[in-house]
Amino acid sequence: MVKKIFTAIILARGGSKGVKNKNMIKIKKKPLIFWTIKACLNSKKINSVWVSSDNDRILNYSKKCGAGIIRRPKKYSRDASSSESAWLHAAKFLDSENFIYSEIVGLQPTSPLRNKNDIDNACQFYIKNKFDSLFTALKISDHFIWKKKGRKFLANYNFKKRPRRQIIEAKFLENGSFYIFNKKKFLKFKNRLFGKIGVYLMSKINSFQIDDYEDIHLINKLVGAK
Repeated sequence: MVKKIFTAIILARGGSKGVKNKNMIKIKKKPLIFWTIKACLNSKKINSVWVSSDNDRILNYSKKCGAGIIRRPKKYSRDASSSESAWLHAAKFLDSENFIYSEIVGLQPTSPLRNKNDIDNACQFYIKNKFDSLFTALKISDHFIWKKKGRKFLANYNFKKRPRRQIIEAKFLENGSFYIFNKKKFLKFKNRLFGKIGVYLMSKINSFQIDDYEDIHLINKLVGAK
């Protein structure tokens, strides 16, 4: 079996729609990006950690934390820019530097409760099952959901004969915590998911994502309770 060499590429641009300078917002007295860099550096499976950003403050802080840095062009750092475009830029940069690795662990700093065990277990799961790509997910039930149509609210289930929650088919929600994908095939398909796709389940707490200021308040409560 060919040995898998994992490198982490953390995407952390300077701009943010929901929270200004989100990646440097303090969580438990540390910038948000610190927690993702720390989890990657402490991982037993990840060989190197890189941060891709267009922001000097983020790049300088990441370097102090022990991560390698990749300066991302503005055209890959806009609100409409895809994560794929940033990961592609980073992968091509590492290739141009003759950096050796086979798999990418793609992360964003918005999941600070994700830890090294989540990463290591997912990498091992990826290797064991010979996946080409993998996403992390939260097991959910999408039943008991209502939508508004005009002035009416419509349910996606028969509310006159409510089913027991235990018998509802489970679904899997991408939590965006991190992705794992083969570098060579990623450069070919230019998409984070392809080939034989795996799903790694995470706990509800470790799946927590920061999107707005209320989330920041909640996450500080959570890290204080852990």
